[in-house]
Amino acid sequence: MLTKNSPIGHDGRWPAALAGFDRALGARAVAEATRRAYGLDLGRLASFADERLGLGPHELGPRDLRRFAQSLSEGGDSKATVARRLAAARTFYRHLVERGELDANPADLVSSPKRGSKLPRVLKATEAAALLDCVPATTPIELRDRALLELAYGAGLRAQEIVDLDLVSLDADAEQVRVEGKGGRSRVVPLGEPGWRALERYLARGRAALASKPAGDRPEPALLVSRSGRRLSTSDVRRRLDVWTRRAALAAGVSPHTLRHSFATHLLEGGADLRAIQELLGHASISTTQIYTRIDTRILKSAYTSSHPRA
Repeated sequence: MLTKNSPIGHDGRWPAALAGFDRALGARAVAEATRRAYGLDLGRLASFADERLGLGPHELGPRDLRRFAQSLSEGGDSKATVARRLAAARTFYRHLVERGELDANPADLVSSPKRGSKLPRVLKATEAAALLDCVPATTPIELRDRALLELAYGAGLRAQEIVDLDLVSLDADAEQVRVEGKGGRSRVVPLGEPGWRALERYLARGRAALASKPAGDRPEPALLVSRSGRRLSTSDVRRRLDVWTRRAALAAGVSPHTLRHSFATHLLEGGADLRAIQELLGHASISTTQIYTRIDTRILKSAYTSSHPRA
């Protein structure tokens, strides 16, 4: 999403093109945080093209985009950041091609810098249990935090998906949760018995105390609320996770993404089908799930040995 702080260059052609792209993202129900990230990354491209080259969005070619990438690297951006900004440019120009404003996507001819294949940290099952069990679940905040962590690890939800949950998202009879994921894609995710027990305790003894101080006149629909009765933010989720990570004496660096990745990896190691994991995670492509889940040779060999007639 473009903001007043987004650098968009001095040429009027860039603001108009970027605003049109942002509207298209909004029409596709792309999350506000994602739209803002696109705005910032494409703002860097707009500033470079306008101030350094004097070119509008429809005039840039592959060579110009390579110069842009080189300027980012020389300016200190990491390979991952350069790759992300080029990916944003690729998506932006795909939009222009789809609108018939360009015949071809110039960013398709620009390769991104190779990034390392470092995978997110995965907690051992015993570490995940220790993290969850260290929450006393006595006060309203503790009850809420236990439910929050159960949703992150027990259902593999993203931080944004957790805070977006409403009371109506829960289906207690079926023990499942309706989740609004990326790109407006909805999915239904089961939650195990420990997770439902944590949610029931929170709803019975925690949320009522927190939601008794609503921020406005209308009842707060959010499932997870703060001390002031407001919907939690993703930064709240990370902050509370940090508190309990330290309490459980786990090494630093545990994020909501760590719990989600651990959820997927433990499912895979337990024999779950990769396509089922894809559905649970809400990935549009199975290739994303293959990268996301740590498929090592041990798991592949085990699957081959137990499944193939010539093993």
